[in-house]
Amino acid sequence: MRRAFVLFFALIVLGVAANVSAAPVEQTGPVVHIVQWGENLYRISIRYGVTVQSIVTTNSIPNPNLIFAGQRLVIPVGGTVPQPTQPPVPGATQVPPPTGETAYVVRYGDTLGRIARQFGTTVAAIAQRNSIVNVNLIFVGQRLIIPTGGTVIIPTAQPGVTPVPTSVQPPPSTGNPLTGFALGGHVSGFNAQAMRDARMTWVKFQYRFNLGDNPANVKGLIDQARGNGFKVLLGIVGDRGQLAANPGGYYQQFAQFLGGVAALGPDAIEVWNEPNIDREWPAGQINGSNYTQMLAQAYASIKAANGNVAVISGAPAPTGFFGGTCQSAGCDDNIFIRQMRDAGAANYMDCVGLHYNEGILPPSARSGDPRGNSTHYTRYYPTMVDVYAGTFPTKPLCFTELGYLTSEGLGPLPAGWEWAAGTSLAEQAQWLGDAVRLSRQSGRIRLLIVWNVDFTQYGADPQAGYSITRGGVCTACASLAAAMQ
Repeated sequence: MRRAFVLFFALIVLGVAANVSAAPVEQTGPVVHIVQWGENLYRISIRYGVTVQSIVTTNSIPNPNLIFAGQRLVIPVGGTVPQPTQPPVPGATQVPPPTGETAYVVRYGDTLGRIARQFGTTVAAIAQRNSIVNVNLIFVGQRLIIPTGGTVIIPTAQPGVTPVPTSVQPPPSTGNPLTGFALGGHVSGFNAQAMRDARMTWVKFQYRFNLGDNPANVKGLIDQARGNGFKVLLGIVGDRGQLAANPGGYYQQFAQFLGGVAALGPDAIEVWNEPNIDREWPAGQINGSNYTQMLAQAYASIKAANGNVAVISGAPAPTGFFGGTCQSAGCDDNIFIRQMRDAGAANYMDCVGLHYNEGILPPSARSGDPRGNSTHYTRYYPTMVDVYAGTFPTKPLCFTELGYLTSEGLGPLPAGWEWAAGTSLAEQAQWLGDAVRLSRQSGRIRLLIVWNVDFTQYGADPQAGYSITRGGVCTACASLAAAMQ
């Protein structure tokens, strides 16, 4: 039920011509340029009085239409620049290195310290040779020139599951709005008054990213939240088809987009949505380790752009459908989060995201669900919390969706949702209030986003059945407000 930059710089002159008409920078030798937000190779070439092709050749850029903020480019101005080797042919394992040096392609899990030890050199030497400003931040696929002899080492792709750079230490957070406990709501139209009545202080919007999107697309959502006095959580999910076509490249571009969003100043970003099912992640590639690879790059990009933005891991769909296994179409969420844990996901989040929208019993219940598989932990609020807290014992939890379904006033529920036919609006209101009260008392939960405030779709996916407003009236606001007192 869930709704879930790239910095794509085309080599054309758009409305930015006025910004690139300044005289070229006078230089007497090669310089290093750090790519800024909004730049493309054309603008950089004009600035330094060189050609786009000379920058492409010097830096072995495979796609001149795609550069990234923070990328370091050697600009061949007034001097000779050592030429790195061309990108490797897919499937190759070794190519001749530059004379007297070694070219190395960064693997998953590498750090500059590990690479330096492998080649008998120092971190400082590698950083200086490659104009690396932050020695704690390197990227998978990055080509480094190592000041020693040897061969180019190119990692072999592993289909299905990809290791994660758990030892890479991204910039630390300089602030985190997820302290204490806060209540918010996921909105469609944004009924701000109802949310204030419920004592909500956070609002969640979801945005679906497509390759080429500009981070400025979400600025209106942030401004809307701020203008109404709310903190804002942006749940950002992408396109599974685009992801399937080129996972490694997509991870990087998605991370760059999130960095651009973070620079706009939201309070928190949830990285993806329900990545354990094929509705949101490509079938055959669903694995907590693969998701953690994306999360790691996203975290580094977000924190580099704005350390005050909290990073919440994408909440899995709560399900026991897959019988305690991972299959092509999905994974049970308890298995998925264990895979995340084992891949080092705790290093790349401020809060563990989870969803709870199963129950037809009060949140105090630990047994008694009348449906099949009644012992599965996702049926009950307390056991959901126990499983996630036990898997990530050092991390707080954030409910990015929590809701109870009721058809009262809306008509019969669609096929597959009949189990909620007996739940009333009064029960929905009471159970939401109880869930908030239990969450506040737990000491582990930092944020609870009610799913949902004002959605109106009531079809095969009965989103309106989870809404706390019916006909403009908030049926659960009093219960939620009481729980927040």
